[in-house]
Amino acid sequence: MSDGNGDGYAVRAEGLEKRYGEKRALDGFDLAVREGTVHGLLGPNGAGKTTAVRILSTLVRLDGGRATVAGLDVARRPREVRARIGLTGQYAAVDEVLTGRQNLEMFGRLFHLGGRRARLRATELLDRFDLTDAADKGVGTYSGGMRRRLDLAASMILAPAVLFLDEPTTGLDPRSRGEVWDSVRALVAGGTTVLLTTQYLEEADRLASRITVIDQGRAIADDTPDGLKNTVGGDRVEVVVADRADIPHAVKVVARVADGDPEADETELRVHAPVTDRVNALTEVARTLQDEGVAVEDIGLRRPSLDDVFLRLTGHRTEPPGARDTPTPAPQPKEVAA
Repeated sequence: MSDGNGDGYAVRAEGLEKRYGEKRALDGFDLAVREGTVHGLLGPNGAGKTTAVRILSTLVRLDGGRATVAGLDVARRPREVRARIGLTGQYAAVDEVLTGRQNLEMFGRLFHLGGRRARLRATELLDRFDLTDAADKGVGTYSGGMRRRLDLAASMILAPAVLFLDEPTTGLDPRSRGEVWDSVRALVAGGTTVLLTTQYLEEADRLASRITVIDQGRAIADDTPDGLKNTVGGDRVEVVVADRADIPHAVKVVARVADGDPEADETELRVHAPVTDRVNALTEVARTLQDEGVAVEDIGLRRPSLDDVFLRLTGHRTEPPGARDTPTPAPQPKEVAA
């Protein structure tokens, strides 16, 4: 399904700028998304994630820089770009009164497929997204995961080369989220390129082969999930004590085997530090704490998470999903793509 410009990238952005009054939503943002992959876009609320997606999907005009999608300039050839992309936002856009089949047929007609082709395409997508058994039931009876899968199916009516997913699993339970993840993997296996924005770091870790971290309108890191984790460090030994008074003692014990200064979280009663000889370090800490009579709730080894990376790069952990990052501009006529 490659539809790029031959350089292996489905999406490219160079120095993107977008202003809302005095606020710079994007301030020289760069991005390169390889064809046939899931590329994660992570950042705190207000970082510019949704603004970037709106520009790349031609919903908002850029103020500076250049962007191409499927090899087409988004500012100069927006209509052609829109014919090659799909977009799924934070909330499902399907009609709950209609059945799943009727929704997809309606979208097909809106895309000028004609009655027969719209019906055929709806049947194909219902089968691909495992919705055939529920095809003729009202969408109001669907679970959250089924609605999101139907929403994904609607965005695939024209078999887009690039699909933008803007926080697609916000508010879903873990099972429904897993259903959406499976659908995304199937799309990529079929050749679609996916740009995913999410506040769920586990989601990015599970789906994305590469991740760009954006903060204050700029890309501040770009690497594979493992590459980003390696910037934080290797394995860490972690101890959770039963009594707050034992935290200083646990810090001293962990410091004996650590490769850096231990960190203590008094709220969670947790002490952790990076280690090289992971097994010996864990054994030594466990034995010493036991010999010295320190009560422990939990002890173990863990790899750095994307949350650790996020904290290191942006100065804080991720926020609850749902808040949008586009500033509210002063009242003015709504801006739309040409």
